[in-house]
Amino acid sequence: MATTDSNAAASEASIDRAIIERAADAADVEVGRLCDALVVLHADLIGRHAQFERDCDYVTVDGTRAYRVPDDEFDALLDGFGFDEAERLGAQYAHTEQAKLLFAQSVRGDDNFGRDELGVVIGIDTAEQF
Repeated sequence: MATTDSNAAASEASIDRAIIERAADAADVEVGRLCDALVVLHADLIGRHAQFERDCDYVTVDGTRAYRVPDDEFDALLDGFGFDEAERLGAQYAHTEQAKLLFAQSVRGDDNFGRDELGVVIGIDTAEQF
């Protein structure tokens, strides 16, 4: 599998490059491997906006939607991708940190996630904007 660089992954996965690099460090996974995992995961998440909007609290900031999801739901999202434990932990960290940042930047100014909540961020396709 080709390794995605952090700039390309940041763009494709709607997660800041610095957050990706911190997540890789925290999860003890190579940045390139985490980038690949984030890009693959984001491609799958694009079609799930409606599901998350029905079930989760969310904000939209600069073309990216951030959702608060129960931690067990995030785990279920990662099943089936074949990610190892480090990639799973890195993806969880990156998504949650980016979601917290977007919730804080929103007009709500709220980044207080519960103990059992994680974040999911998904770019918004122009076709999905109404």
